[in-house]
Amino acid sequence: MRTSARNHFSGQISAVKAGAVNDEVTLRADGGLEIVAIITHGSVASMGLAAGKPAFALVKASSVILMVDGDASKVSTRNALAGTISSVTKGAVNADVVLTVPGGAQVAAIVTNDSVDRLGLAAGKQAVALFKASSVIIGVDG
Repeated sequence: MRTSARNHFSGQISAVKAGAVNDEVTLRADGGLEIVAIITHGSVASMGLAAGKPAFALVKASSVILMVDGDASKVSTRNALAGTISSVTKGAVNADVVLTVPGGAQVAAIVTNDSVDRLGLAAGKQAVALFKASSVIIGVDG
C-alpha cells in the first residue's frame, strides 16, 4: 500500500477497548512500539479489529508535534514517542524533522523553521514526538 502519510507503522492489534461511539485501539508495531488510536466502533467492527490481528497505523507528519526538555507525562496526547533526531531538512518556511525511536522506527514531523531554531532541533538531540490518538488512522490489508 502506498499513501501520502509519512509515518507508517506495521504490526498487530494488541488491545481494543470498546466505547459507545469510539473505540480505543492499541497497535504494537514492529520493534515493540505502541501506537494508540481512537476510531469509531463501526470501523473496528467492519475491519474485524481484535487482539492479534495484523494492522498498520498511519500518522501525517503535519500532525506530529515535537517537544524537547519537557515531561511527556504532563501532556494530554496518548502517543509520546521519545527518541533522537536523525535529520533536519529546512525548506523555505517549514522543516522536515525525522526522529528515530528505540527499536529503529522513524517518526517524521513537519514543523516551522522558527520552531527548529527556537527548540534547537538538530541531529543527535533528544526529542519526543507527540500526536493525538484521534490523528491515527488504522488500516488492514485486504
